[in-house]
Amino acid sequence: MTVVRRILDSATLLPPIEPFRAKAIEPIRQRTRAEREAALARAHLNLYHLRSEDVTIDLLTDSGTCAMSATQWAALLSGDEAYAGSRSFERFETVVRELFGFEHILPVHQGRPAERLMIGALCSAGDTVPANTHFQTTRGNFESFRVRPVDLPSPEFWRFAEPLPFKGNMDTAALERFLGTAGRTKVPLVLLTLTNNTCADQPVSIENIRTVRGIAAKHGVPLYLDACRFAENAWLVREREPGFAHASIREIVKEMFSYADGCIFSAKKDGLAHTGGFFATRSELVAERASEQLLLAEGFLTYGGMTGRDLETIAIGLEEVLEEDYLRYRIETTAYLAGRLSAENVPVVQPPGGHAVYLDVAQIAGHLSREKNPGQTLAVEIYREGGVRSVRMELAPGREAARQEPVELVRLALPARVYSRNHLDYAARVVGNVLRRAGALRGVRSICSPSLTGGFRACFVDEQENR
Repeated sequence: MTVVRRILDSATLLPPIEPFRAKAIEPIRQRTRAEREAALARAHLNLYHLRSEDVTIDLLTDSGTCAMSATQWAALLSGDEAYAGSRSFERFETVVRELFGFEHILPVHQGRPAERLMIGALCSAGDTVPANTHFQTTRGNFESFRVRPVDLPSPEFWRFAEPLPFKGNMDTAALERFLGTAGRTKVPLVLLTLTNNTCADQPVSIENIRTVRGIAAKHGVPLYLDACRFAENAWLVREREPGFAHASIREIVKEMFSYADGCIFSAKKDGLAHTGGFFATRSELVAERASEQLLLAEGFLTYGGMTGRDLETIAIGLEEVLEEDYLRYRIETTAYLAGRLSAENVPVVQPPGGHAVYLDVAQIAGHLSREKNPGQTLAVEIYREGGVRSVRMELAPGREAARQEPVELVRLALPARVYSRNHLDYAARVVGNVLRRAGALRGVRSICSPSLTGGFRACFVDEQENR
C-alpha cells in the first residue's frame, strides 16, 4: 500500500522524463469543434469509426500504436522474408523461448488469432472457461466457438477509489467453487490476463497466479495466461508485492510464466511492435492441433501471417520492453495522467496500472440510465470537447462472480513512447472541462449493436439538445 502511494505521489510531484529523444515527428492537426461535430456524425457516434486525421490526441488503445525505436526501424532491412525456415523466425523464437520458457511457439499476426488457436486446440462446443475477466474480443472468440466465458474478478476491484495493489487478481474462492461444481460442463482451461485490461488495467500478483495454478491443477485443468502486457505487470509486481523488491524484471517474468501451461500474446502491446503475436504451449498435442489451424488460417509455421521484418522488430521489442528506464517511464507516465485528472477532480480508478487510466463513469454521469449509454456518452463528449479519442469499457460478471452488477468505465490508453507530458496535460484539461458540465449530458441511444462485436460496430443517435 505504501509503495502504491509513493508511486502516485512521485507522479504528482516529479513528472516523469521520457527516456528517449524524438528523431522523427508526425504532425497533428487540431480540428475545430464544427469539424469534430461533422466527424462524429459521419461515425454515427462510434469513436472507432473516426478517421485518425480527425483525432487530436488518440487514447483509444495502446495496441499497435507505439513508436518503434531506431533499432527496430533499422531491423526492417535485415528481415528474412523466406516463406519457410526464416532466420528472422529463429531469432524471434529464441527470444520468446528464453523469456517465456515455453517449448512450442506459433507466430500469428496479432492477439486475436492466438486466441482462436488456443480455443480451437483446447475447447469444444459447450465448454466453459473461467478467467479473471475476458476482454471483449476474447469473449467474442469464445462465444463464436460456442464456449461460455465466465468472469471471476477479485472483489477488491469494485473499490475504485482505494489504491489496493492487485485489483486485477482472480477471485480464487469463486474459482474453487466454480471448478468444484462444474462437473456438468467441461472446463478445458483457466485463463488469467496480465494486466487485467477489463478490470481497469489492474495487475495480477504472483501469489494470485500461484494460487490459481494450484486450484486449477487440483481439478486437472491447465492454466493459460493472456500475456500481452506481461512486462508492465512484472514491474508492478516488483513495486507492490512483498518479496520481489530486489528481483529483476526478467526473474519476475520467468516466475509468472513458470506456473502456466501456455499463453497467448499480442506483440502490439508489450512487444512494442505494430503487428504480430504468438500462441505458446508446453503441450505437444495442443501445439500439433494449433499448428493445423495455423497452416489453414495464418500461414506457414515459421511466419504465421507476419513478415520477416515483423519478426525482427518483435524480437527487439521484447528486449526493449524489459529495460528499467522504459518501464519506469511507462508506469510513471500513466500515474502522471491519473494525477492530472485527479487535479481536475475527475474520478479515476485507483491505483493507475500500466497502460491506461480509467474514468469512473458512474461518478461522472450517474444520472444517465443504462439505456442512455453513459460510458459512450462520456467518451463522445470528450472527443467533442477537444478531439481526444477514448473508449467505453464494460464489465458485466455473471452469476458465478462474487459481485454481479455491471460497471462502465471510459479508458484513456497511452500508446507507448508516443505522447509527451504536454499532450497528457491537454487531455486531462479536456476531460476536466467535460466533467464540469457532465450533469447536462443527456445520453446517446444505440440503434445497432452486433452481438459479438458490438463495441466495434455499434451505431448511436445523440439525444443531446440545444447543440
